[in-house]
Amino acid sequence: MAHSDKQHQNFLGRTLEQAVILPVLVIERVEDAIPLAEALLEGGCNSVEVTLRSDAALASMEKIATYLPELTLGAGTLLECEQFQQVKDAGASYALSPGTTKKLALAAIDADFAYVPAAATPSEILELRELGYRIQKLFPAGASGGIEMLRSLSSPIADVRFCPTGGVSTANVQDYLKQSNVICVGGSWLAPKDLVAEKNWSAITQIVQQSLAAVR
Repeated sequence: MAHSDKQHQNFLGRTLEQAVILPVLVIERVEDAIPLAEALLEGGCNSVEVTLRSDAALASMEKIATYLPELTLGAGTLLECEQFQQVKDAGASYALSPGTTKKLALAAIDADFAYVPAAATPSEILELRELGYRIQKLFPAGASGGIEMLRSLSSPIADVRFCPTGGVSTANVQDYLKQSNVICVGGSWLAPKDLVAEKNWSAITQIVQQSLAAVR
């Protein structure tokens, strides 16, 4: 059976360790892509997750990949196998999804693409581990047990690291990052919808600076 290779896992390990907090973005307007990404970059982000939750997502990825190559671009909310090729063509370097089927996990391997699959139970985690995925997204983190869940997993499945997403906020981010099996966290609070709508890029930069300063 095909396996997620070590090269992709090493790339993800470096990228997510450096990210610490991965901003989860829903970009509704393509013209917001560059100023938003620049605001995040200025605040100290070196990687972002642009989710496929809007019609503007792929065009926004293309813009960010073209104009801000120093930002490592992740594509989020992949639900279909053919989306791996689409986000790869748009310039993304890796992908994440809110859950994982065997088909999706194998499609990423077929596409030769770095992928962070999501799991919410020990059995799902073990299935993905068998396919070579040692970095996984815990989603929805808060609803599936949060910090207690991560603590419970750390001893029996010690070689899998997680990017918990969903329910992570300024109130608990430090506790999440203290867990030995957490590589980074995903959060939408770095780019609140209202600030993006107002094009208040300096406020977003400030949120990023404060959030990273609090956890570093």
